[in-house]
Amino acid sequence: MQSDEKPIRKIIHVDMDAFYASVEQRDDPSLKGKPVAVGGGHRGVVAAASYEARKFGIRSAMPSVTAKRRCADLIFVKPRFDVYRAVSQQIRGIFADYTSLIEPLSLDEAYLDVTEDRLALGTARAIAEDIRRRIREETGLTASAGVSYCKFIAKLASDYRKPDGLTVITPERGPDFVGSLPVARFHGVGPVTARKMERLGILTGADLREWAMPALQAHFGSAADWYWRICRGIDERDVKPDRPYKSVSAERTFDEDLTDAGRLAAELERIAGYAWDRVRRADVSGRTVTLKVKFADFSLITRSKSFPESVPDLAAFTAAGQALLGALHPLAKGIRLLGLGLHNLSERSADQPMQLGLAI
Repeated sequence: MQSDEKPIRKIIHVDMDAFYASVEQRDDPSLKGKPVAVGGGHRGVVAAASYEARKFGIRSAMPSVTAKRRCADLIFVKPRFDVYRAVSQQIRGIFADYTSLIEPLSLDEAYLDVTEDRLALGTARAIAEDIRRRIREETGLTASAGVSYCKFIAKLASDYRKPDGLTVITPERGPDFVGSLPVARFHGVGPVTARKMERLGILTGADLREWAMPALQAHFGSAADWYWRICRGIDERDVKPDRPYKSVSAERTFDEDLTDAGRLAAELERIAGYAWDRVRRADVSGRTVTLKVKFADFSLITRSKSFPESVPDLAAFTAAGQALLGALHPLAKGIRLLGLGLHNLSERSADQPMQLGLAI
């Protein structure tokens, strides 16, 4: 008698360890074991940081002057995106030997659905171990992997034992694993939401699971359904090969409503840095810059500027956003949220180098 039950999905999330900085340390042995920042330079921003640099609190999109203050011995290295793209393609070639269901999230991470054991390795753990072995042998780099029955937990698991770690979470362990983690680590829970949850006494997945759906909806609106599901280890999203990006953006909700033009311009510059970091990781280009503004009364507007060619770099992206923001002054009411994004996207070809606009 044939069973109608679906097989338990086997999903791997592979995340390269400090990818850009690790490539630089691989290609220049004198950098090994030292704090390295890709990008930066005078008035620039950090594009990526080695684990040695992260110990000092250095992160991507951080202004280089801030990073240098935190670590006087920090070494800045000019980014080589053509090299990073080539290594990423090499890694995706390894993935393709195990499954055709590959969903790249950026140059350095991807989901793989290995429910079908193409190479008859026996288990998803064995597949993940073999992928990590080949990445190490063929590229000289390390990758961390999370193995589970859904994308949400696989991504959490890949970060659990970084760097060079492997974590397997079975369906039986899923809810308890999620329950043990801080909600601030959950995909879809940003810094502002995490602070709001903390004020409500929600610190872990287990805390979140104590809240009924009506209470979640009252505080978090349309996001309540996602929060209710993930704290129970429920995520039915499929691994989608060649997932198209519609837009890439970043936004920030302020603790107080802002009206000062200088303060708003400074905040937008920071937001632009975060958004451009995501553009870089997605390896896309776009022709339209869109500003998102939510006012103190929760009214929302967007303003866009399109260009005949792709926005070339961070400086141009930021300048377009500042022009859109400047056109709103003088303000009749305070602003509680700013966002900046890139639209009309296309994948960046190998002969179309990305220029980050970093002052190296």
